[in-house]
Amino acid sequence: MSESEGATLWKAIDEILARPVAVHTFGPEFPRVHEVVTAARAASRLTDPRLTQVFDAAEDEKLSYVVSEWVTGDTLTDLLDSGPLEPERAAGLVAEAAEALAHAHEAQLYHVCLRPSHLVWTTGNTVKVLGVAVDSALSGLTTDQPALDDAEGLGRLLYAGLTGHWPGDEEEGGLPAAPMTDGHFCTPRQVTAGVPSYLDSITVRACLPESRRGQSALTTPAQVAEALGDVARPMPIPIAYPSTPAVASASHTEGLDIAHRQQHHHHYTMPSPTPPPHRPQGGGHGSTLNRVLMTLVVLLVIAAVGVGAWTIGRSLGSPNATATPSAGAPSNSASAAPEVEVVKPEKAQAFDPLGGSGEQDEKPEKAPLAIDGKPSTFWETEGYSNAELGGLKDGVGLLLDMGKSMQISDVVATLADTPGATVELKVGDSRDLDSLKTVATEKNAAGKTTLTPDEATSGQYVLIWFTRVPADGGKFHGTIYEVVVHSPGSA
Repeated sequence: MSESEGATLWKAIDEILARPVAVHTFGPEFPRVHEVVTAARAASRLTDPRLTQVFDAAEDEKLSYVVSEWVTGDTLTDLLDSGPLEPERAAGLVAEAAEALAHAHEAQLYHVCLRPSHLVWTTGNTVKVLGVAVDSALSGLTTDQPALDDAEGLGRLLYAGLTGHWPGDEEEGGLPAAPMTDGHFCTPRQVTAGVPSYLDSITVRACLPESRRGQSALTTPAQVAEALGDVARPMPIPIAYPSTPAVASASHTEGLDIAHRQQHHHHYTMPSPTPPPHRPQGGGHGSTLNRVLMTLVVLLVIAAVGVGAWTIGRSLGSPNATATPSAGAPSNSASAAPEVEVVKPEKAQAFDPLGGSGEQDEKPEKAPLAIDGKPSTFWETEGYSNAELGGLKDGVGLLLDMGKSMQISDVVATLADTPGATVELKVGDSRDLDSLKTVATEKNAAGKTTLTPDEATSGQYVLIWFTRVPADGGKFHGTIYEVVVHSPGSA
């Protein structure tokens, strides 16, 4: 049991269905009984399995209550006990939550108080979002922009999953506050190494307006879900056996108060059946099952070895057989692809040979920011009236001086997330535009864009050339956050 401001939370057993449920009861001093019961009745109509199910709600002078699903599993706070999650796993968890909240929003139901304790990876290996509609009513929270609040909440959950920090003024659920620079929260990539740029960008667009720098905001859960639509969905976390009993967790409305889990755990767990006084060694269903499984494993290994031996013998016995190196063995074949390495340009310059007033139109002072290794800084073109550079020129770009002629394997440019850019990769040994050869082209480019030459290409100068730029804040800009050049070695 836990109690707060006249609302008491119990764990009970539904005797008809023989399952645990969360029961919230309200004393006469609780001021928002009607709001909570109304929200719970509305939430009971939600059918997405990733949202906590409400079974019953009643408002009466003598007894008012809400009965809902009891959820067991690990909250995001629990998952972050040992540090940030793998980026793809964090993204997968939040993607599931975003889709679930998008369904709730279709029914005009909102959360508006998302915290790490509301996102649960259940013992059944599913995602649950706790407290939709009900928790805001319990807390008396209101807002005139619920869609934006929930989108920002999802962004903060993603930030927490990627960094182990909470992007708020204070610690949240034991997570330290996110670090700041120049009065703004650092982006995930500035806090944790290895965060993919596209996840950094999605987080920024959802909850870090000061760092968007021309990127469009994500203002609804549906938009967040769409941005995360291609991420892999979370899979069960491997558990070492024997496993420990699952810890029950829930929000204010669905289960126990997280902050009191350890000290009140005995109030919420059901008594375990009394074990038999003695079990003979080697007996019982579990032991039989183990023997069956072990037998199957041994048979599978024997079969695999037999097939492998037969295949090798058949290969060696064939007159046309030729020896091939194993997948893990080093090969001296001349056709083996050489390893590429990152080569840092000596200089980056704005390049506008077609402009009426030379390079000064294209913000040359910002050009070095595209090769400074900081994904939060960027170079951009001037603003144009349309995507075709206002009809003023055929192209504009960023010129990299590699210091000497070298072979170029590929160039990875991180552009603005808004699609619509057409980018060409030009390489040569002269700065003259006509001497630079176009070796790769990418249309409708956005985000991390890899430009790979169709054939072996070398040169001292590498030009990223915009012939079309995307919309950005009422104008059209070409933007490059970072450029990475890969080479197999000197030409």
